Amino acid sequence: MAPYETEDSQGGRSAVRRKAVRYAVPVTVVGVAAAAIGLVPALADSGDPDLPKISARELIEKIAASDTEQLSGTVKIHTDLGLPSLGGAASSFGGGAGKGSSSADPKEKLTELASGTHTLRVAADGQDRQKLSVLDDASEYSVIHNGDDLWAYDSASDEAYHATTEGKGDTGQRSSGAPATPKELTDEILKASGDHTSITVDGTAQVAGRDAYRLQIKPKQSGSTVGAVTVAVDAKTGTPLKFTLTPSSGGAAVVDAGFTSVDFGKPAASTFDFKPAKGTKVTEADDVPAQDRPGTGHEEFKGAQGLDGLDVIGEGWTSVAELKLPKEAAGLASGAGSADLPADASQFLDSLGDRVKGDFGSGTVYSTRLINVLVTEDGTVYAGAVTKDALVKAADAG
Repeated sequence: MAPYETEDSQGGRSAVRRKAVRYAVPVTVVGVAAAAIGLVPALADSGDPDLPKISARELIEKIAASDTEQLSGTVKIHTDLGLPSLGGAASSFGGGAGKGSSSADPKEKLTELASGTHTLRVAADGQDRQKLSVLDDASEYSVIHNGDDLWAYDSASDEAYHATTEGKGDTGQRSSGAPATPKELTDEILKASGDHTSITVDGTAQVAGRDAYRLQIKPKQSGSTVGAVTVAVDAKTGTPLKFTLTPSSGGAAVVDAGFTSVDFGKPAASTFDFKPAKGTKVTEADDVPAQDRPGTGHEEFKGAQGLDGLDVIGEGWTSVAELKLPKEAAGLASGAGSADLPADASQFLDSLGDRVKGDFGSGTVYSTRLINVLVTEDGTVYAGAVTKDALVKAADAG
């Protein structure tokens, strides 16, 4: 199968592709990895069904044309960024929930999905009703969007969080700041795909008992930490059923999210009903300081207090985001240390990074299997889904 961009050059830029290109790939990947981490499964395909041939262009158009608005099912999630366990060291940095916040606040709770394997139950009935539940052995955490109301409930602490979405546009599950289904993850990647990307159909699979095509998305540039993204697309509805991101370094998937069961029927209306029981502690969003409220990921990243703004160096999969840290945070983040930081926390921070030098000066690179971040001693931050060498090269160019 020829790459998608070759097919496109023969037939002109389609409306689907025009919507899907011209986004900064590293910023998108950082958003998917950092905000949505953990929303995906280790799921074995069961057989390769015999389906009619389809081109990459046709499969992308099938995804874009999918009118699936009603579904329910179980999603299995596995995320492996290669992050070290913080253990008790995290408390040395102050940490904790913001003033007036709740343990049920999505901004606080969904960070727990940053690693490991998780099981989610999802349901959707159009743009106005969605529900996502994270299932643990002895507890359940749910985010419910029903009309103008957004509720989150943590059964372990018996705390609830409530916000209203009236007049705030399309919120849905994105009110939590994280893509919550394989389709949302796929949309993010397709928006970032352009002339530096090869998109092909890589056979078929069966996921959650349904026949699917495998869409494979690969960077054409060297220097990216992304090896490939593979999406299993339901052959009948065009709905992505499974999303897998593998690193260029090889090994297990960094993000693997997919349905283990799915039903495209209309969920019962009661699925989206929620009323806190007597005695449940309820936190209203309007009572929480603005900086502690859930956001939408990219907006928080660009608009964080004390940052000078965001520039992008390069293009495609090897582009790098550049921004400035506040002066008070620059020395600490770059590994220069701080007199106000406990010795054990300072040593822990130093152990996470590698000191590097270049035309930019000197700084520290903090690495995961997908994202590398360079913090220089003058407080400039460079971040992207690129190798350490590519990151230093971008910093020199910047």
